[in-house]
Amino acid sequence: MTPRDDSDANSNRWSDLDRPPLNAVALRRALVRNGGHEGLWRAVDVVQHTGSTNSDLVALATEGKAEEGTVLVAEEQDAGRGRLDRQWTAPARSGLFFSVLLKPTGVPVERWGWLPLLTGVATATALSRAAGVDTALKWPNDLLVTVDGQERKTGGILAERAGADAVVVGIGINVTLREDELPVPGAGSLLLAGATTTDRDTILRAVLRSLGQWYEKWRSVGGDPARSGLQDTYAAGCATLGRVVRAELPGDKSITGEAVAVDGDGRLVLATAEGVQQPVGAGDIVHLRPAGDQGDTGDTGDR
Repeated sequence: MTPRDDSDANSNRWSDLDRPPLNAVALRRALVRNGGHEGLWRAVDVVQHTGSTNSDLVALATEGKAEEGTVLVAEEQDAGRGRLDRQWTAPARSGLFFSVLLKPTGVPVERWGWLPLLTGVATATALSRAAGVDTALKWPNDLLVTVDGQERKTGGILAERAGADAVVVGIGINVTLREDELPVPGAGSLLLAGATTTDRDTILRAVLRSLGQWYEKWRSVGGDPARSGLQDTYAAGCATLGRVVRAELPGDKSITGEAVAVDGDGRLVLATAEGVQQPVGAGDIVHLRPAGDQGDTGDTGDR
């Protein structure tokens, strides 16, 4: 699917003055340097509306029409996906919805599973610095903020293969979503978390710069999560570690235990009541409340 840019036809792009459009020219000037020959980012395109930036960029990469470092941003998408093909939708210009194309040459394929975790570290770091919001990571791909003393999901990450040599990583961040616009009670936004700025241009530049720095550092050591510092940094910012969680696995199976580590393969290690340390490579993770309470923390999953 080709993303459609409705910038000329969309007469309502300034209908909400609290949500101005992104400045594509300024973004390219700030991120794409020396004709794209310095740094990671080669192209930054902003479209007004599309189905899914991930689907669009995967298609372009598969057709050989996009190179590593391509960034595709949508002001609005109506078929955005999280894990397990869950829908991610939000009002126009209320968040950042974008995908990047990476080709981690020199990194063994078995280490590519670290890319969503790397993206989480880079994004959380950027949000803390640029927006003043303390952002935690929920394994494997959620970004959490605190709103009125409660953990809420404000962002998610989805990585997809694009042919034999590329990965498209999609990032969705709720920026100015208001309480009455939340899709589920457990969702949040940077605005609701008390961000010092909700300027999406500023936040997007910060996230992409942080992602570029972490990616180059990781790739320079062959994707080694320990030597790059990624494994320790992820663990330090992971809200899942140290908690009792339930891992909901394919086939209607589940495992409950304390999340004690993220191993060298990026898997979450659970210490079960039976004394077994069980690595979990894929599944939905529910943060359980302290002993004596019932239910969970209102986890939202992906949208």
